[in-house]
Amino acid sequence: PFHVFRKTCTSLFTVTSQQVPATMERDSKIPRSSRVPVTVLTGFLGSGKTTLLNNILNDTTHGRKFAVIENEFGEVGVDEGILAENVDEELIEVMNGCICCTVRGDLVEALVRLHDRVADFDGVIIETTGLADPAPVCQTFFIDEGVRARYRLDCVVTVCDASTVLARIREEKPAGVENEAVEQVCFSDKILLNKVDLCAGGEEELARIEQELRTLNPTTTIQRTTHSNIDPADILNVGAFELKRVLDFDPEFLDEEAEHEHDARVSSVSVKTKGEVNIQLLNSWIRRLVVEDGANLYRYKGVIAVKSFDKKFVFQGVGMSFHGDFDEDVKWKPEETRESRFVFIGKHLDHTFLREGFAACLHDKMDGKPLRFPVGAEVEANVGVFQRARVLGHWEEGNAYRVEVLVDGKGGGGNVVWAPIDHDAYIRAVPA
Repeated sequence: PFHVFRKTCTSLFTVTSQQVPATMERDSKIPRSSRVPVTVLTGFLGSGKTTLLNNILNDTTHGRKFAVIENEFGEVGVDEGILAENVDEELIEVMNGCICCTVRGDLVEALVRLHDRVADFDGVIIETTGLADPAPVCQTFFIDEGVRARYRLDCVVTVCDASTVLARIREEKPAGVENEAVEQVCFSDKILLNKVDLCAGGEEELARIEQELRTLNPTTTIQRTTHSNIDPADILNVGAFELKRVLDFDPEFLDEEAEHEHDARVSSVSVKTKGEVNIQLLNSWIRRLVVEDGANLYRYKGVIAVKSFDKKFVFQGVGMSFHGDFDEDVKWKPEETRESRFVFIGKHLDHTFLREGFAACLHDKMDGKPLRFPVGAEVEANVGVFQRARVLGHWEEGNAYRVEVLVDGKGGGGNVVWAPIDHDAYIRAVPA
């Protein structure tokens, strides 16, 4: 269940020359060799947790090094393809389950194992899946003797999407099923109200959101953010977690036998496959999914290898909000296997439909053989109606063909169009 890998670097945990700001100094009561501070990042799917983690890892002002434990709800990890590649940290993925239940034993094992490298890092950051109840994760630091002796829970940070948080915490669940978004708010020491720039209701709506969040958790502090941008000193090594506060609202917090039930309607679909994708088909397929089933898509994200592009195509979305683009900072390395992966998380997902739909976008699934028409060949191209054209190039900008429409049998008119795939619907042979 664990996948341990190191970010590309000359050495692991490179020590920076920057001094730790005064606001980031360790608690003087906790010796350097004693318990390691742990920050738990939680929040519902798509709220901005991975963006926050990236911001922390890329920030050079705090002068600290971290071990990162990341939990993904699915069989395929995607975030290691999204996390910053220019930092020297250790990342452990807890795969195929929710960190608050099915893989919690693996979390304990990872924490114990990481402590052997305590001299190499200043703290641990745990990013939970958006479907995790933070209570069992926090409980681990008090009921497991080995973990308690080595670590201290420093702060639980909950990231909330200002545009969706009210819908999430108000969602009605089946009898006996907990609302994870509510639990995440209740256990937070600090709430980052993120994506405030996308809140259509402006200041009035934001104030209403904060009031409802404080109704659930009167003692938490709330900080408004855009793109999860914060000063890391606001959430790292702040000593915010108080066991007494948690026991006041959840007296059974330390009960190891306590159980919780997730919504059985929610599942994940993951795919990892070697090969390249036709970006035109992928965009068309995702747009259709978003329109037809966006209400049931809690979270979806992927890192895609696109034919003829050196940069990785990264897409992610929440509900009907989708964004995808080539990442200028993340390119395929010469020795790296070009593979595509995605994960969809939501309610009532049709697993077969999603897997087959993605497979249909793969380059080798589309043709399985070289392109039919060589450069220079005369063809007919569909520009609303089929017109005579000449092939100018292959696999440029993710398209199978670049063709020039001919006028009176001649080119040079500048009317160049694309055929996204090698199919008669877009490009065909000149009739005999």
